[in-house]
Amino acid sequence: MSDVQKALEYVRSNRDRYLNELKEFVNIPSISTLSENKADVQRAAEWVAAQLRSLGMDNVRIMPTALHPVVYGEWMGAGKSAPTVMIYGHYDVQPVDPLELWSSDPFKAEVRGDYLFGRGGSDMKGQVVASIKAVEAIMKADGKLPVNIKWLVEGEEEIGSEHLGDFIKANRKLLAADFCLNPDAGMIAADKPTITTGLRGLAYFELRVFGPDKDLHSGLFGGTVHNPAQALIELVAGMHDKNGKITLPGFYDKVRKLSKKEREDFKRLPVKDKDLIKMTGVPALWGEPQFIPAERTGARPTLEVNGLLSGFTGQGSKTVLPAWAMAKISCRLVPDQTPEETEKQLRAYLKKNAPKTIRWELTNLHNAGAALTKTDSAGVQALAQALETVWGKRPYFKREGGSIGSVVLLQNYVGADSLLTGFGLPDDNVHSPNERMHLPTWYKGIEAFTHFFYNF
Repeated sequence: MSDVQKALEYVRSNRDRYLNELKEFVNIPSISTLSENKADVQRAAEWVAAQLRSLGMDNVRIMPTALHPVVYGEWMGAGKSAPTVMIYGHYDVQPVDPLELWSSDPFKAEVRGDYLFGRGGSDMKGQVVASIKAVEAIMKADGKLPVNIKWLVEGEEEIGSEHLGDFIKANRKLLAADFCLNPDAGMIAADKPTITTGLRGLAYFELRVFGPDKDLHSGLFGGTVHNPAQALIELVAGMHDKNGKITLPGFYDKVRKLSKKEREDFKRLPVKDKDLIKMTGVPALWGEPQFIPAERTGARPTLEVNGLLSGFTGQGSKTVLPAWAMAKISCRLVPDQTPEETEKQLRAYLKKNAPKTIRWELTNLHNAGAALTKTDSAGVQALAQALETVWGKRPYFKREGGSIGSVVLLQNYVGADSLLTGFGLPDDNVHSPNERMHLPTWYKGIEAFTHFFYNF
């Protein structure tokens, strides 16, 4: 029997124990945003560290940050000539509100049918345990790993990985790796294995427009004093043309043109227009007509209004001309665009188009870079082969429209590209009541990770 077959047999014979240990992990209420759960967050870090030690990992440490710690461990026994794979994960979870909508205790993991219900079961404690158990199977079956491994499991992902950047910068040499396996993505469907090869970046702003020094009577001053709400709406409306193209000067200058192969991968994705209409409840889709929806959300930049506020919004009527108006605006960015350049472009647009009758202020609230992994890289090919072996079909390659801070940080400061995958499903209720993990898919995922390490 080959080494990989021995490891797979170990996985299959230990499924019940794997599930019980996942339940233990899910039962820890490691909510990173709530101060009253700080001790639970620490307990989750200790649980991960104990797991790594039980695998035979070396140099396992719970390393402090300004808030929640990072769990580190390594196994470098494959030698200097072998590649080093970093495994990223997070052990913190979202709050559970509203609690009354849960059908069971969110921190008492419960199996119902093919699903494990509990906060963090899918995002991402299930994914962390899947990677741990794949490594365990190889170590138990073979006594060694085919590659070197480092672990980076943080406790602040659900609050924006606030201190991870400082941690990575301070520990560049310790974290040096050739590639990062990040299972914090997911699958399109249970029968559609998926590899995420790109993430968009983010530039998030608050725009405030000011007019009079106080709210005014609209009957006495309307038509004479420029209404800041109207001015803001006109500015925001002008940020797109009638075809959905963004009008900020130079906004598309560095946007990469999609290759024929990339467009073929996007067209192969099974999500169609009718699926999106059904999923969102909109009467029709919108956007640049020369791109299909998957391209618009994965490979094209966007500018969105996330919130608007001005004047009187209470019950009934109040004839007021507001003193100010505010919009929250976010831009999703693609590779080669930067948040810094986007801010300059937005300021240039405002300087050109804002009327002299108002004053405006722009505040940059949050930035994240875009990331792209080549589909012909060794890591992507190793995982693609592993997924095809387990699922019996070629995986789908997709780009996510969102952002994951750790991916860009590891790329910038460690030089390690991230391989994004995972075994969560779109209907796992991530961040919502009744979060769940589909166990048949999870068990397949452990086997896929086992194949991946041998392939790589």
